[in-house]
Amino acid sequence: MAQIVILGAGLAGISAAYHLEQQGFFDYLLFEKNSDIGGLCGSLKSDGFTFDYTGHLLHINDPYFHQLISSIIGFEHFNIINRRSFIYSQNRYTNYPYQMNLYGLPTDVIADCIAGYVTRKKGIKNPQNFKTWVLKEFGAGFAKHFFLPYQKKIFAYNLEKITANWTGRFVPGTSLNKIIEGALHKSIDPIGYNAQFFYPKEGGIAFWVTKIAEQLTNYIHTDHQIESIDLKDKRIIFANGRVEQFKTIINTIPLDQLLNMIKEPSNRSLKNASTKLICNSVLNFNLGIAHPNISDKHWIYFPEKEYPFYRLGFPHNFSEHMTPKDCSSLYGEIAYINRSYRSKKEILKRAISKTKELLCIDDREILVKKIIDISHAYVIYDDWRDKNIFKLLHELERENVYSIGRYGAWKYCSMQETLLDGKHIAQKLLIKPALNWQMLIPNNQKEITL
Repeated sequence: MAQIVILGAGLAGISAAYHLEQQGFFDYLLFEKNSDIGGLCGSLKSDGFTFDYTGHLLHINDPYFHQLISSIIGFEHFNIINRRSFIYSQNRYTNYPYQMNLYGLPTDVIADCIAGYVTRKKGIKNPQNFKTWVLKEFGAGFAKHFFLPYQKKIFAYNLEKITANWTGRFVPGTSLNKIIEGALHKSIDPIGYNAQFFYPKEGGIAFWVTKIAEQLTNYIHTDHQIESIDLKDKRIIFANGRVEQFKTIINTIPLDQLLNMIKEPSNRSLKNASTKLICNSVLNFNLGIAHPNISDKHWIYFPEKEYPFYRLGFPHNFSEHMTPKDCSSLYGEIAYINRSYRSKKEILKRAISKTKELLCIDDREILVKKIIDISHAYVIYDDWRDKNIFKLLHELERENVYSIGRYGAWKYCSMQETLLDGKHIAQKLLIKPALNWQMLIPNNQKEITL
């Protein structure tokens, strides 16, 4: 029996294992259901092309994370890239972010956005949903022409049921001066958390995650699908017949899946909460193309209904080693909730057709086609999640289950934040005294609402 069992060898699980070992603790076991490690920070290779599980870009602003990357991997193995991202609407490209780059759009659209911003209802306190928040922050014109149609595509969910608590660093603000400057084509310095990013020179995004995993002394147990978890007797039953006792679990697998695996939970909150946690899924199509420089952009956003995908990206512009010589590559992303197999095939066919039409790609130029169906993509920040997530995680901690990472903690976070989650949980379990969760939970989240 190990003192600590880590579930999932994605970035969060690997980071937790690494930071346990850095503190001299090796009495843990790390299990992964797949044959490969890395989770969604993985890359697949086919006929000389490398594709990630959609676009994964490395953003670094934490001193510890910077030092870790420098010492373990070395920045000489990364390209440092200034973002070239665009929005495609009204049959033209405009610079990202939309809210300060209106130049080139039809005059009536520009006027609509400026008028909406000036007359917006700024006095709205605590907007109840994302739609209301957009109207308050940007006005009706920006809402109509970009934010609402785009976010509806990326979430595939009713925007009046999504809160604005996730927006934070993800949606840059603007001002009337910036809007007017951007409409007149005055140069505006790139802004936003992803204005500059790092990307491995070789191996795709999996390169750096694999390098962290290579630092581990303990073995990663792959091909271990969990069948059930018995919190009373402290044991995990795997589909391959293995049974493992534990004292503490560090969980990084999706929280809804974890809750469904728990056998006869004594706490009613744990039994029913999995049905309340909502996320969307993403169909990720990847094309390897026998044509150099199919685009000079890093990625493009598509708010209009005509295009089934919400984004296209071009990995060959992240690194020259992502494709064979004189080739290009692209990825597309389509969000969905509860689509049938037949429906997914139909929307993929239409999406690839629109991509070929837009970029003038001939069928004969497509050398590789890879489809990745990602079941857990964007966590939906709805009212139930915001009111209950901290209490739910606290209830698990009372059972010695610590759930971390993007899906383990059911939140948005970058790769940097995910790795730091692993560091923090190792410190919490081995160094710091148990946190007083009652101090961390807002008063309106004391009890889980089912």
